[in-house]
Amino acid sequence: MITLRLDKNLEDQLKLVAEQQGLSKSEVVRESLTEYLAKKPKPSAWELGKELFGNQASGQSNLAEDRKKIFKDKTSKK
Repeated sequence: MITLRLDKNLEDQLKLVAEQQGLSKSEVVRESLTEYLAKKPKPSAWELGKELFGNQASGQSNLAEDRKKIFKDKTSKK
């Protein structure tokens, strides 16, 4: 549940739209919010994690190129 405070003008517009469509004000707000959220662009995986990527510097510049060799070396030592 949510409580929402609207200025007089916006509340009057909401009431008018609700009456015209035969809906409650809550239904109009629900439909509007659902439509707004559906249209809002969703961030990509990169955008969500970009602040975290590359923050753990290993000092090794060859990790991507030599990943298989590095993995083999680390696992064979065990």
